[in-house]
Amino acid sequence: MDLSIYFFGFLAVAVILLVIAIMIYNNLVNIKHTVSQAWSNIDILLKQRHDELPKLVETCKQYMQFEQETLNRVMQARARIASAREAGDISSLGAAEGMLRMGLGNLYAVAEAYPELKTSEKFQHLQARISSLENAIADRREFYNEAVKNNNVLIDQFPEIIIARWLGFGARDLLEFSVENKADPDLRRLFA
Repeated sequence: MDLSIYFFGFLAVAVILLVIAIMIYNNLVNIKHTVSQAWSNIDILLKQRHDELPKLVETCKQYMQFEQETLNRVMQARARIASAREAGDISSLGAAEGMLRMGLGNLYAVAEAYPELKTSEKFQHLQARISSLENAIADRREFYNEAVKNNNVLIDQFPEIIIARWLGFGARDLLEFSVENKADPDLRRLFA
């Protein structure tokens, strides 16, 4: 009789541990998919902006004959973003995003010196569209970073850490921009 009580007690503990393990696994899968969905949202916006930038640069070229360096910086940053996005390299993407933001800031600042460009309907439309995409990317970046933070905290907690390591759930990188890349362009330098 005593042996059956121990057996059923052991069986009950085993079932409880199995249920807990299943719940932890499901939570890990859920957060992994939340991070993937958040990245997918950013990726779609990056692709849309990627398609709009050549149109903006081409429109600017029609007016800005002497500002090729500014236009080239925007296109180089665009290429780096595309490369980092395709490789899934979040840290390189963050650096390239900073370069693009700086390049676009410089481009918009330089455009002030070209009244015909500034009043061009096509330029205004593209500038508004890209600015809208920038705002959407910033919003999605916030959601992505929150999902990554939740993922990284969850896989470091006990007992989740055991199952996360055992099943290969790993930490993800935040999408961050450096402080200098977030700064406004130096307008005095641009117009000096």
